[in-house]
Amino acid sequence: MRSARATTSDEIAIWARVIAPEKNGLPPEAARSVLGLTFGEQDKARLADLAAKCNEGKLSARERAEYEAYVKVGDVLSLLHLKAKRSLRS
Repeated sequence: MRSARATTSDEIAIWARVIAPEKNGLPPEAARSVLGLTFGEQDKARLADLAAKCNEGKLSARERAEYEAYVKVGDVLSLLHLKAKRSLRS
């Protein structure tokens, strides 16, 4: 059976192929909108709390799943931002 971490890595690899951040292709208005997508203050605070607990080795199973979900969303946002920045440069 595959681990949750391997599954997460697989999902990010799939997202990377779908989003193809190395290519441009977003109209400028869409690219600027994508760059506006980010975590809100409440989510940033929660993510910081979870990261601190993770570094201390004190995450419950539920918190670990929540933290991994934040990391996954952050990875996808990073791919989208890369694509948007590339699109605006060209």
